[in-house]
Amino acid sequence: MNSIMKFKFVGCPKSFSRFRMFSSEIKQLDGSVSMVQGASRGIGLELVKQLLEKTKEGHVVATCSNPSVATGLLELKNKFADRLDIHRLHLTNYTTIEETAKAVEDEYGCLNLLINASALISIPHGGHTDKTLSGIVRASLLRCFEVNAIGPFRVIQSMWPLLRAGGTDSKFAIAANIQRSAESIGTNDLRCWPSYETSQSALNDLTNVWRDELEQSKEDGIKCTGLEAGVIDACVSHPQGWRLLTKEYSVRMLLREINNMVKRPENTAAYSKRRRCYLI
Repeated sequence: MNSIMKFKFVGCPKSFSRFRMFSSEIKQLDGSVSMVQGASRGIGLELVKQLLEKTKEGHVVATCSNPSVATGLLELKNKFADRLDIHRLHLTNYTTIEETAKAVEDEYGCLNLLINASALISIPHGGHTDKTLSGIVRASLLRCFEVNAIGPFRVIQSMWPLLRAGGTDSKFAIAANIQRSAESIGTNDLRCWPSYETSQSALNDLTNVWRDELEQSKEDGIKCTGLEAGVIDACVSHPQGWRLLTKEYSVRMLLREINNMVKRPENTAAYSKRRRCYLI
C-alpha cells in the first residue's frame, strides 16, 4: 500500500490570498532539531530557509555534497550563524553519512525531523540522456538507484538512534522522504526518465517497509513517511497542462503537513496510508 502523501495542487481560488501561512503554521516544529539532506538548492534549500525563518528557536542541520560552493546555504549561515550547521554528506560516500551522524550526536544528541530532499534525474553519457529504455546505460541506472533509493535509506538508518532519542519524553521524531508516489509514477505523466522513475519506485517501497516495521514494533514517538512536493517550476521535465508550483509554495505545504503530523500524532498512521492527500 502506498504510504506517500500526495499533494494535488490545483489552481488556487481567488480567496487563497487571505489564507495566511505565518510561523504559526509550523509552531509545532519550534525548538526542534531538524536535518535536511540535499540542502544546497531547490526544495532542500527552501526547506532550510523556511525552517529557520518560520521558527524562533531550534536548530537546522543542512547537508550537501559540496558545502563550499553552496552559496545559498552559506548566505543563510551568515544570517543564522547560531542555528544553522552545514555538513558535507555525499549519498554515495557512506563515511560522510556516518561522520554527519556523529557530529549531530556530539552537538545535539538527537534529531526531531529528518528530510531527504535530494534526487538525481539522470547521468549524461556520450552526449545523450536515458529518456528511453533503449537508451539506458548500466552506469546511469545504478547511479540513480544509489542516490535516489539506497542513499536516503542509509541516511535514515544512520540517523535512527538520533531520531529515537528525539522521539522520547513526549516529543516527536519524523523521517520523511521527498519522493514521487507509486501512483503518480503509474500515471505515466512524467515517464521520460526511466532511471529516475524506477529508483523513485524503489524509495517508495523502502519507505513503506520502514513504516510498516515501525507499526508492527509499536515504537511510539517516531514516524517514517513519504511526501510528494508536486511539480516544481524548476523541474527538468514536466507534463503539459500541469500547474507548476514555486518551491516556496511547495515547501510551505510540506512543512504544514509535517506540523500537522506532530500536532495530531494519533492520526498519522492511518493518514499516511491514504493514497492521496488533497490540501487545497
